[in-house]
Amino acid sequence: MTAERLVVIGGDAAGMSAASQARRLKGPDELGITAFERGHFTSYSACGIPYWVGGDVEGPDELIARTPEEHRARDIDLRMRTEVTEIDVAGQRVRSLDRESGETSWTGFDKLVIATGARPVRPALPGMDAPGVHGVQNLDDGQALLDSLDRATGRRAVVVGAGYIGVEMAEAMLKRGFEVTVLNRAEQPMATLDPDMGRLVHEAMDALGITTVNRADVTAIRTGPDGWVSAVETADSSYPADVVVLGIGVEPETALARAVGLPVGPHGGLLTDLSMRVAGHDNIWAGGDCVEVLDLVAGRTRHIALGTHANKHGQIIGSNVAGGYGTFPGVVGTAVSKVCDLEIARTGLREKDARAVGLRFVTATIESTGRAGYYPGARPMTVKMLAEYRTGRLLGVQIVGRDGAAKRVDVAAVALTAGMTVERMTSLDLGYAPPFSPVWDPVLVAARKAVTAVREAGTA
Repeated sequence: MTAERLVVIGGDAAGMSAASQARRLKGPDELGITAFERGHFTSYSACGIPYWVGGDVEGPDELIARTPEEHRARDIDLRMRTEVTEIDVAGQRVRSLDRESGETSWTGFDKLVIATGARPVRPALPGMDAPGVHGVQNLDDGQALLDSLDRATGRRAVVVGAGYIGVEMAEAMLKRGFEVTVLNRAEQPMATLDPDMGRLVHEAMDALGITTVNRADVTAIRTGPDGWVSAVETADSSYPADVVVLGIGVEPETALARAVGLPVGPHGGLLTDLSMRVAGHDNIWAGGDCVEVLDLVAGRTRHIALGTHANKHGQIIGSNVAGGYGTFPGVVGTAVSKVCDLEIARTGLREKDARAVGLRFVTATIESTGRAGYYPGARPMTVKMLAEYRTGRLLGVQIVGRDGAAKRVDVAAVALTAGMTVERMTSLDLGYAPPFSPVWDPVLVAARKAVTAVREAGTA
């Protein structure tokens, strides 16, 4: 019997997780697997790049989970520095370009996995491609940034954008001894939070010596006589720069899929069913940063570029490709980050998200500590909670603080997934001891206040 042919486009989390899981379930006599990766690395943690740049991680090897040689030892034909340039859906084949030799070839498939990831947003502004301006999406990008830091004659870094990547890269630049300015278009840093919670992040960044400029629209990158970046221009001012890091966010990399008419959603990501099969195509799957996923709270698709989701997608795809069965029901939008010792977390909906889907809600914000107030090292923490008007269904939680603040959001993520009300949350049996929590955990204190807000709103 001739083995089925599986082709995987993309050699990072989703793609190689899919290939590896399929190989666990079917041997090479049953399933031939060919994977294409256009870069120099495979199966790496892009989320770890800011910590490599900042010096917390020694080098790129620390961020690689599995090398090409390790994949090949598992009978996966992994072709590095080889870019898929065309998909022939009807002919069930892909055209690839060897980026070293320049040679092109066609490879046939019975089943196809698209895991092309995402690309950094790079506005079409003057000077945006100048030397010294860096997006940070893969390990090659990280190495290029480090090379620029070594080359820079001054110590001024400008970070464009104040989302997760922006604040993490601001910390990395600070640790490298640079004077850091963050230019942010939004009202406050971390637009994934409500502005009142983002203000707490802004205050903490100021205290760390990071200059944050809000409502700053970048208009151009200025260069010096040598062509190297020299400043970032906004509508109101100019900020000297020896290196510029783009932390504006990412977009799904779906050019290949769009070219052949595969369905994409409102955020530009591929649309799949629960099994991660591309809508309308029985033999094509997609996962990772190139897809949109269902938001279980809002009931709409959204684009979230996270390695946690990508690895889950890959596992599910690999199982389904090999004849098993798995589904990915959706997400609640959980994310955590930090800038130095300040921890930032969110899950579920922000106020504007709830309004966008027509939900009425109440909010409750509390200040507490991560440990019993009398225990040494107790530090402040702010928790904001959104609950649906009248029903009290939990809609979202945001946490800013220190001392283990971020991972407390996991309690809220489970409650959201379970569709719990804030009243039901107040009776959760959470762990308690003075070194770890007050008697009433901060999340439960916020839930109690939200219960009161729901009751008061219902009688107003």
